[in-house]
Amino acid sequence: MTQHTLELPDVDLVYDVHGPLPTKDGRPPLMMIGQPMDASGFQAQVKLFGDRTVVTYDPRGLGRSVRKDGGVTNEPEVQAEDVHAIIEALGAGPVDMFASSGGAVSALALVTAHPQDVVTLVAHEPPIDSVLPDAEAVHRARIAYTRAYQERGWGAGMAAFVAMTSWEGEVTEEFLAQPAPDPAAFGMPTEDDGSRNDPLLSELSWAVPLYEPDLEALKASPTRIVVAVGEESLKGYTGRTALALAEKLGQQATVFPSHHGGFMGGEFGYAGQPEAFAATLREVLDRP
Repeated sequence: MTQHTLELPDVDLVYDVHGPLPTKDGRPPLMMIGQPMDASGFQAQVKLFGDRTVVTYDPRGLGRSVRKDGGVTNEPEVQAEDVHAIIEALGAGPVDMFASSGGAVSALALVTAHPQDVVTLVAHEPPIDSVLPDAEAVHRARIAYTRAYQERGWGAGMAAFVAMTSWEGEVTEEFLAQPAPDPAAFGMPTEDDGSRNDPLLSELSWAVPLYEPDLEALKASPTRIVVAVGEESLKGYTGRTALALAEKLGQQATVFPSHHGGFMGGEFGYAGQPEAFAATLREVLDRP
């Protein structure tokens, strides 16, 4: 693995290349991106793709990628330009891409703006409100967990976030009327450490779920787009967004093993099924 820093006017982007460039077999490099998650979240998958040159990176403001613009918000279009800059710096032509969660939203923005950058995009559970019939109610729930975070700290905010994302089916008035969940019931801290800069729980990343994809541009793109959903996520928020997006793109979502973090090992909490996940990802990428 080699670590690189791409110095741009407003950010120093750090990315890792696992394997040779140009690739030894002529296949495109495989880029893996997430949000709000840095390159460390793909450790398990990198090990399982030892026959591919894999590229991972830390999004601006996360991990090793230091912002120089004074900004603190996370916008898919901006992150898409960052990823585009890294792909250009690689000098190896278009890439295959596995993108998960907010990273999948950035990837959709990338394919919209730079359709020649990506051969195949596997967009895993992109959290996009606009494709849902209950988008307004979902945003009300987001306001609620953000308020819990601002008023009572990380544990309260994360408990409310988990309650929303694990709710099965459309967000209803019944759900919105529920009292705020007890963090202790989710195994989360009840004390408040005073920090309010979590990119997941604050308003800093609202642009991600509020992103509105250009469906016609995506359908017309030369990029092969595969919308992926975890078998355990089908009825939850990101499962529903994946299924709805796939339908709007005229396809059926491809079911992957495990849950929203199914590609990860146990090093970040709730373990997925990384080996089974990698096998499905490999099969999808190798389809003609």
